[in-house]
Amino acid sequence: MSRVNLQSKRLTRSQVKNVVERERAAGRRIVFTNGCFDLLHVGHVRYLDAARRLGEVLVVAVNGDATVRQLKGQGRPMLALEARMRILSALEAVDYVVAFEEPTPCELLRELRPEVLVKGGDYGIEGVVGREIVEAYGGQVCVVPATQGVSTTQTVAQIRGK
Repeated sequence: MSRVNLQSKRLTRSQVKNVVERERAAGRRIVFTNGCFDLLHVGHVRYLDAARRLGEVLVVAVNGDATVRQLKGQGRPMLALEARMRILSALEAVDYVVAFEEPTPCELLRELRPEVLVKGGDYGIEGVVGREIVEAYGGQVCVVPATQGVSTTQTVAQIRGK
């Protein structure tokens, strides 16, 4: 069994753009998702497995630490960006991991133009940030239902004894 070089899965913005162009030229369908991925749990793993099944290459964009703080509040993220990227890169379903510092992944979506944008949650496609961008060039947007009873916010509250 060959071992995957986890560092080769963690890419810069320019590297991920080049890799996606190369993968697409080889006829592979690019799937993109994004999120904080703070304290990875079974819901994340199921979601990423489902996302990966929608194409041949899964790119996971991870919010930078400052953005996670803005989205989730003080005390978050629990794990720094590099740790979150390292953990995600260890998952078999994930092909590439890239960080982004903007409040939304919209600029990255414009750069990469994935065939499929996937989000997890209990909301409809209309609520997916970047939907209009992806649909404008003919891409597909999918929502994978959340795993009930599992969330990072719940886990953090439980750890903190709340």
